[in-house]
This record gives sequence, C-alpha cells and structure tokens, in this order.
Amino acid sequence: MKSLFRCPVCAAGLAQEAHRYICPRGHSYDLSAAGYTHLLPANQKHSKNPGDDKDMVAARCAFLDKGYYAPFRDALCDLAVELTSDSPSPILLDSGCGEGYYTTALHNALCSAGRDPAVAGIDISKFALRKAAKKLPQGEFAVASAYHLPLADGAVHLLTNIFSPLSADEFARVLAPGGHFLYAVPSARHLWQMKQVLYDAPYENPVKREDYPGFQWLRAVPLRYAVTLDSPEDIRTLFAMTPYAWKTPKAGVDRLLSLERLETEIGFDIHVYRRTADAPAKKSPD
Repeated sequence: MKSLFRCPVCAAGLAQEAHRYICPRGHSYDLSAAGYTHLLPANQKHSKNPGDDKDMVAARCAFLDKGYYAPFRDALCDLAVELTSDSPSPILLDSGCGEGYYTTALHNALCSAGRDPAVAGIDISKFALRKAAKKLPQGEFAVASAYHLPLADGAVHLLTNIFSPLSADEFARVLAPGGHFLYAVPSARHLWQMKQVLYDAPYENPVKREDYPGFQWLRAVPLRYAVTLDSPEDIRTLFAMTPYAWKTPKAGVDRLLSLERLETEIGFDIHVYRRTADAPAKKSPD
C-alpha cells in the first residue's frame, strides 16, 4: 500500500508492507505495535526522547477528553470542511499532531461532509504518537520534524499546525498551490485567570500576524469563551499540559494546585493562509 510518507534518507516514496515501510532503494522503517513509524534521522534528534513526555501527554488527553476545548476543535473542523469543498479526496497533514485529538476530529468532520480524506500526522514525541495512532487507525503517523517533513513536494491539500513549531519553507514545499494552512495560536489573554494565580505579575501573550513567503494570509478566526474547572484534577491536568509547567516558581504552582475551582478565559486565533501559485516551493534534494 502506497504511503503518504517518503523516505527521510533518499526522499523516495514509501510503501507499507506488513509491519514496515520500505522505499525502492531498500531503506526500511518498522511500524510499531501502536501503529506509528519513526522517520526522524539520528542527526535531527536532539535528545533520547524528544517532545512531550508521557506525563504531559496523559494530562493533555485527560483535559481534552473533558470537552473544554470543544468550541475550538469545532471551529477548526468547520474551516477544514469549508476549505476542502472542491476536493473530494483531500490529503491532510497535521504537523505537531500530538495525541491526535484534533487530527481525529478533522478526519471525522471531513468524512461526515462526504469527503474521503487521507490523513497523516507527525510529531517528535513517541508518547503522543502512541495515542494518536490508536485514536485514528485510518491515519498514518510518524515521529518526524516539522523542519524536515517526510512528505513529497506539493502532496498536501490542507496543513494544520496547532500550537506547534512552524516551518514556513517546509509547509510551502509540501502544500499544493491553492492548498491551505491553518495556524492556531493562543490569544493575548488565553488562560489569563490561571496566570494570575501562578504569577505575581502575569503578562499577556504576544499577538502578531505574520506573513510567510509562499503564502497569502486570508483571515483570522477568533475564539473567545470561558471555562469553569470544578475539580482540582482538571486544574492540575490543564496546568500540566501547558508550557507553564516547566517554568513556574513553586509558590505559584502551590497556589494553583490548592484551588478547588478555577474559571478562566480561553482564547485562540486560527490564521488561514493559502499557498500561492506564483511562488514555487523550495525543492528538497532527491
């Protein structure tokens, strides 16, 4: 079976055979029991287990499964359906797919709209991909870098990037002309009330619209609402899945984890970009 992925060594297309991917030049990549493969060469790997660890992945799964980010998820899915209206069989890449919460929702939304999508997800965390591959067995998932995407030039119709590293050159390379890129970022006051508990002098997130070579910015879709976390466990899992878990002083953490209830603002902006036809993608070496 032909794969959406290509060989990270020679850039030839991969085919899935039993429990491995193989390219015409004989490079082979095992498919794990969980359903993902490893396409991150050693020279692109900067630690033994890069990306989110097992605890952070578990926290994110527990929090997202409660539906707190469902309005954002639904807005993302609505955009995906809208932007692929002329593609009966769209190819979707979720770059930085994590545990597959949004990847799975996007796939299901496209199927519900009568499309026949092919879906790939990449992340550098093997712990996250174990979850993603189980959530969406119809998809293809690989440990890989957003800065060296293991996909062919112009292969993708829709690319999503949700709070993950962005590589404009690589995104432009793998997107077909006219394809779309959805880039989700936190708004200025996302999780503001939680930050007020954590820090003596909280600051708003920087918000700036960026222009990228090879892309035309079309619009931003804002999501603003509030959630109430009624259990210490939900407060803990929200905190554990954010970058604040790595850099907050102990006093702030103790204040937050002592709460029984937290109401906080939620804010996202989904930026919609279109791959332009007049700026050819940077070709990768064969």
